[in-house]
Amino acid sequence: MISHLRGAVSAAGPTWVVLDLSGFGLRVTCPPATAATARIGSQLELETSLVVREDSLTLHGFGSAADRDAFELVQTASGVGPKLAMAMLSVLDADQLGAAIAGEDSAALCRVPGIGKKGAAKLILELKDKAPLISAGGAGTTPVAASGEPWREQVGEGLIGLGWSARDAEKAVDSVAGMRQDDPDVTIGVLMRAALRSLAK
Repeated sequence: MISHLRGAVSAAGPTWVVLDLSGFGLRVTCPPATAATARIGSQLELETSLVVREDSLTLHGFGSAADRDAFELVQTASGVGPKLAMAMLSVLDADQLGAAIAGEDSAALCRVPGIGKKGAAKLILELKDKAPLISAGGAGTTPVAASGEPWREQVGEGLIGLGWSARDAEKAVDSVAGMRQDDPDVTIGVLMRAALRSLAK
């Protein structure tokens, strides 16, 4: 099991990064907020979960062990695979996810693409006893660049990577621009989750 990686970023996209480990490149699927922190040539540290299928080996990476553990835990619920689990950790961090399940907050879970009211109720029923195992994490804590507006591109590409249209992504980015103005140090993760919430309304 590959549970932790640290290496230089050789390539990156809205929902993935490639880490160079002494000349060996590993592609890792990440939540948009985590992928947005990647800078070509810079070092990146990820907590990972290896998903093994008959025809593939896929590494999923997170900015914190808590988010990685939450990703693995939610897959113990029936009908939840890696794709839906990744969508959940793209909208809610481990702390928010645990709170939503423990507090039976189906509205919060319904913000996740692919989860409706019935699905949220089923998740709560199956995972409520495990909610205390989902603890606060640190994914998406890298601040947005202080100058220019690269955050717009990062958030927009992340939303498109999750399946939203470019038009919807642009509207969602505009909807969170005020957060950036009010707090120049707001993180990409916070902006991404706020944008996703606006799209779920």
